[in-house]
Amino acid sequence: MVMPGVSQKLVKILVLIFISILLLAREEIVLANTYTNPVGNITNIGDPFVLKYRNKYYLYATSMPTLGFKVWVADNLVDWELAGMAFDSAGEGNKWGIGDFWAPEVINYDGKFYMTYSARDLDGHLKIALAVSDDPLGPFINQQAPLFERGLSFIDGHIFIDDDGTPYLYYSKDCSENIIDGKHISQIFVQEMSEDLTGLKGEAVLAVEPSQSWEGISEQWQWNEGAFVLKYQGLYYLMYSANFYASAEYSIGYATATHPLGPWTKYEGNPILKQDLWQGVSGPGHNSVTLSPDYSEFFIVYHTHSYPDLPSGDRTVNIDRLYFEDGILKIKGPTRSPQLLPSGSK
Repeated sequence: MVMPGVSQKLVKILVLIFISILLLAREEIVLANTYTNPVGNITNIGDPFVLKYRNKYYLYATSMPTLGFKVWVADNLVDWELAGMAFDSAGEGNKWGIGDFWAPEVINYDGKFYMTYSARDLDGHLKIALAVSDDPLGPFINQQAPLFERGLSFIDGHIFIDDDGTPYLYYSKDCSENIIDGKHISQIFVQEMSEDLTGLKGEAVLAVEPSQSWEGISEQWQWNEGAFVLKYQGLYYLMYSANFYASAEYSIGYATATHPLGPWTKYEGNPILKQDLWQGVSGPGHNSVTLSPDYSEFFIVYHTHSYPDLPSGDRTVNIDRLYFEDGILKIKGPTRSPQLLPSGSK
């Protein structure tokens, strides 16, 4: 005969075990539908750029600065797989540039894929080049290298195609050679491009330059670089990075305009993405923006330092949600806690 008290105690234990199993199962289900930054186990890169094409994502980055650029592929912006070399400077037709292969970006335009990147020429200057491919995986072959010559160093070419089909190139005059009043200053310029993207039209227009206190405007070296432009409800948003890329203070701000050529006005609340060392986030910067698999959410793709306590050129890939609130561009981040997978992920 089982005593009533013993029976009740056993029932309570079984109930608690059952509840624990349910909670663990629920937690596993929740975690299975989340991601945590950084994503993809991709390190020793910088300047990540993502192209969304036919339900797949292609990620290009500063990855082999002495040779060219790798490419990664994912279905959900999270689970990246290396797919090989997108651009090999040793390949036929690509023997331009002796090193410092930086910041590749790829767009789908007029039935082909166009890559902008910067590299150091034989004359010692950094220059922007244009390469083309029939496939987002490459191989990309130089079409115009360099894209233009001005006797100074230029980096971070970004092509924006407006709604009317007009292409524009945003680029940085690099602070290594751009000296203003004795200070080394990187400035972002914009210029209309030819329809085939191989040339520039009109005069270069200054878009933004270091001008806000968080951008170290009292320092001898100052940066505005890594432009990325998107249009939302008739307004143009120019995202950029400021401060030294290998410092914890590397951060993201933005400016707005009613025309791709400007004039541009910086957001007074900059920076919109900055270090959070309590979470282990150092130097978030040089971003691109893409859409979730079902096109319902914006995501910013950016790099942070792989070792927050020792900022360097070793960086890794992060994604976070980007949204607009009363015309203000905002980012839910930087995050290090589990976040829901991009909407529409399988």
